[in-house]
Amino acid sequence: MVCQNRLALENTQLDQFPAPSTDGPQRLSKAVMALASCSRREAEQYIAEGWVRVDGKLVEEPQFRVGPQQRVEVDPKARLQAAPPATLLAHKPAGMATAQLHGVLGAATHWSGDTSGIRRIKSHGVGLVALLPLPPGASGLEVFSQDGRIVRKLHEDARTIEQELLAEVDGTIAPNGLARLGRGLVFEGQALPPARVSWQSEARLRFAVKGIAPDWIEWMCGQVGLQLTALRRLRIGRVALAGLPPGQWRYLPPGERF
Repeated sequence: MVCQNRLALENTQLDQFPAPSTDGPQRLSKAVMALASCSRREAEQYIAEGWVRVDGKLVEEPQFRVGPQQRVEVDPKARLQAAPPATLLAHKPAGMATAQLHGVLGAATHWSGDTSGIRRIKSHGVGLVALLPLPPGASGLEVFSQDGRIVRKLHEDARTIEQELLAEVDGTIAPNGLARLGRGLVFEGQALPPARVSWQSEARLRFAVKGIAPDWIEWMCGQVGLQLTALRRLRIGRVALAGLPPGQWRYLPPGERF
């Protein structure tokens, strides 16, 4: 929905106006309502979507109090957008727990190379569910989503979605060890699903697995005489880590599917 004076927002430099005069501080949303001639809900959405500044500083809290002499700006390019549920893809550094990574998914860690075209809004950080979490010692692709469809898919189809991981290892592999990693290991009395395992270098194995949690890779390596020293997830289904830097995140765009 767009405010009725949308053309006025396009053609007016709203940063020329101080907050409407009152006897004392007022809610920022009330000041924006007066400047943009819009409803309270629309004013709160402008603020939450990052279109409003107070004395040159971005403010995303509608309840923020502004005084009569403070300058309130509404970006002339402001556009209210529908806010569909978001899915965030993050690169977890080794040694960081998933819960810690969840806590830093904000503006400061949003990857500048994100090409999704989705504008970050504060509400995208609310109600995120961590999906297919990695062990604390592992690094690589993590998924956090508000979208019930994606949450259901990654829960219900977890055993059929392929994950690609790179394992750094020490030691000498047992005879026929590569074949055993691919098919032949028994975990807690049950045979593990088949896996595609190959050497990428003398100390690096590539695992493409379905129905095998990343937590099990260390145990699998140990069964064939290898010690896991590092683990990184490169891909979940068709969604890849690609060039996403450690500690940063990007949006899953509408056309990208797991």
